[in-house]
Amino acid sequence: MSKAPRADKQPHPADRHDLIRVHGARENNLKDVSIEIPKRRLTVFTGVSGSGKSSLVFDTIAAESQRLINETYSAFVQGFMPTLARPEVDVLDGLTTAIIVDQQRMGADPRSTVGTATDANAMLRILFSRLGKPHIGPPSAYAFNVPSVTARGAITVERGDKKTVKATFNRTGGMCPRCEGRGTVSDIDLTQLYDDSKSLDEGALTIPGYTPGGWNYRLYTESGLVDPAKPIRKYTKKELQDFLHHEPTRMKIAGINMTYEGIVPRIQKSFLAKDKEGMQPHIRAFVERAVTFTTCPECDGTRLAEGARSSKIKRISIADACALQISDLAKWVRGLKEPSVAPLLTALQLTLDSFVEIGLGYLSLDRPAGTLSGGEAQRVKMIRHLGSSLTDVTYVFDEPTVGLHPHDIQRMNELLLQLRDKGNTVLVVEHKPETIAIADHVVDLGPGAGTEGGTVCFEGTVDGLRTGGTVTGRHFDDRASVKDTVRKPTGRLEIRGATTHNLRDVDVDIPLGVLAVVTGVAGSGKSSLVHGSIPVSDDVVSIDQSPIRGSRRSNPATYTGLLDPIRKAFAKANGVKPALFSANSEGACPTCNGAGVIYTDLGIMAGVTSTCEDCEGKRFQASVLEYLLGGRDISQVLAMSVTEAVEFFASGGASTPAAQRVLARLADVGLGYLSLGQPLTTLSGGERQRLKLATNMGEKGGVYILDEPTTGLHLADVEQLLGLLDRLVDSGKSVIVVEHHQAVMAHADWIIDLGPGAGHDGGKVVFEGTPADLVAARSTLTGEHLAAYTGA
Repeated sequence: MSKAPRADKQPHPADRHDLIRVHGARENNLKDVSIEIPKRRLTVFTGVSGSGKSSLVFDTIAAESQRLINETYSAFVQGFMPTLARPEVDVLDGLTTAIIVDQQRMGADPRSTVGTATDANAMLRILFSRLGKPHIGPPSAYAFNVPSVTARGAITVERGDKKTVKATFNRTGGMCPRCEGRGTVSDIDLTQLYDDSKSLDEGALTIPGYTPGGWNYRLYTESGLVDPAKPIRKYTKKELQDFLHHEPTRMKIAGINMTYEGIVPRIQKSFLAKDKEGMQPHIRAFVERAVTFTTCPECDGTRLAEGARSSKIKRISIADACALQISDLAKWVRGLKEPSVAPLLTALQLTLDSFVEIGLGYLSLDRPAGTLSGGEAQRVKMIRHLGSSLTDVTYVFDEPTVGLHPHDIQRMNELLLQLRDKGNTVLVVEHKPETIAIADHVVDLGPGAGTEGGTVCFEGTVDGLRTGGTVTGRHFDDRASVKDTVRKPTGRLEIRGATTHNLRDVDVDIPLGVLAVVTGVAGSGKSSLVHGSIPVSDDVVSIDQSPIRGSRRSNPATYTGLLDPIRKAFAKANGVKPALFSANSEGACPTCNGAGVIYTDLGIMAGVTSTCEDCEGKRFQASVLEYLLGGRDISQVLAMSVTEAVEFFASGGASTPAAQRVLARLADVGLGYLSLGQPLTTLSGGERQRLKLATNMGEKGGVYILDEPTTGLHLADVEQLLGLLDRLVDSGKSVIVVEHHQAVMAHADWIIDLGPGAGHDGGKVVFEGTPADLVAARSTLTGEHLAAYTGA
């Protein structure tokens, strides 16, 4: 006989682990932080920019979770994985598998598209291989990254126990043979590769990395195929062919076995096989000068071979399907009724509907992944997880509302709650009050930024935050009011017949001498209008959201050019060379080469990074640190915050006006807490964008274009940014801002609203005028949300 369960039965021991416990976190600027985060709930981390949110969520909790998972693999597998050091924390308890959905741009591979980055393309290929007429082969026959191969000779094919010898072997791929699946072909301007009036001995080659005496150069001067003493314009037809287009051939050059090939195929392999956005600035400048990219004439930019384009389902080829707007493709798939592939159609339908749900229905599957904004990339990554069967996972989001119109934020909130309701722990770093409001638990860090932050100011509910007295709580219900008076324009920037991407023959005048805001739902055509239609010139300074390229040696001082006047001031005060005060030059510590850390590669095991013992992380030789300026050595100056440095270089023996100008701009954009020598790799997205803004404020341009400058800004910091924009306009500049933040819209002198929807439902100007008129009319989605925000 079974017994009835006792009412006072103790919970199972396994059910007690319902908290993630963090004790003694000291990563970056965290000051011995100890918190408890509830599992299977939505926790939002708030605080001013630089208060330590990312240090706690990404660099401590998520990093340790990933490190522990990596340790479960064999040492051999770990050798191929990124190295993760153990975070500075005493105890981390109750962790679950962490999935990070961040804003890092997606791969720079030129063959990576929205379709290949998700499962959508793979499912479409299977669909066409089953239903396409005429049938041309397996799914690989529809893949633009699989070439067609024909091999002749004795090839043994094993299938189970059977071995068969084939004389020929074919594999049908869908790659266009002309452009190799890139959709574009390149022509090289030979005049940019060399000066034909010079000989190779005289340094004719003008390609980056091809310096006389280097191996790239000696390959041609010592090959014996061309005369290095003869000017290139005097080469015979054969010499020119060998120099420019020779097939790869193994030969002995300078006593070493090397592969010689013509300079054109060599350039194509070394430079053009990479995405332009991923190149170093000087190489990108060379490629832009020397190479013209045109749509492939053979595949018309579809990347696919003729066979793949000829096979169709209901008069639609796979190229047509990938070019359709995803919302339209979802309708087309819904109309396919074929029982033989019913499970596949259901899965494909779910994936495409996820795109529409998340507000990305305006994209197409053939859109190159490298062209997505940070917010779009984050949402594409999210799609992989929406249909996942995993539960009890920790999802970590970095400002998921970036790039979202207030209208779209509601949908994002629903998706975050959907992930939580499946039994997952959702951790979100966020500034927008609309998303903070849906949190089950709030952790507010601060009270300030940098050294003034790194402590937990509040833990609890949203209602508790409102009354908690912290900076976030005080500003939580801030609402900007629409300006009573607006500035009068001093001129007009005329845009006529704009058709970039989804713009529909747009004619619009952008007023100059004022603060103009371009807004509209995600995908309505804002960036296409501003970046695609305003010609780039010396007068236009464009500050977009592309990441700052630089190594861990790069820091605010090197990036802004601040280090130059500092080095010169040190050199002048001590009567020595400025190069001594650069950690990348003569003054570098010889042990760590100026990096401050030693990286030890342990072969197949995870590598170890340790502080250099010789310079104790200071990056400079001991003899260099004997030279002082105003009583401080160069390493002490680089350890200063911007605010400290402003005072230090203002007067006395260290007075340096050139450094003061740069430091004042850094303080202006709210980066006073950054230390001058902090590696750029540790900066958040918002900090990087404001660093760019500070760097470009010194430019002579008259028109400033900003792309969502409020990204990563706390509610309290938006006011400071608006003050900065006002100062720019009052100094005679024109400021054009692409923005979703209602406080910036309310502060504008003129608003241009695009829409009414996204993709082919957008691309039109639906409103032009002052914010007050937009609120009064309430004729667009933006108008409705702005009216609700301002309480009008």
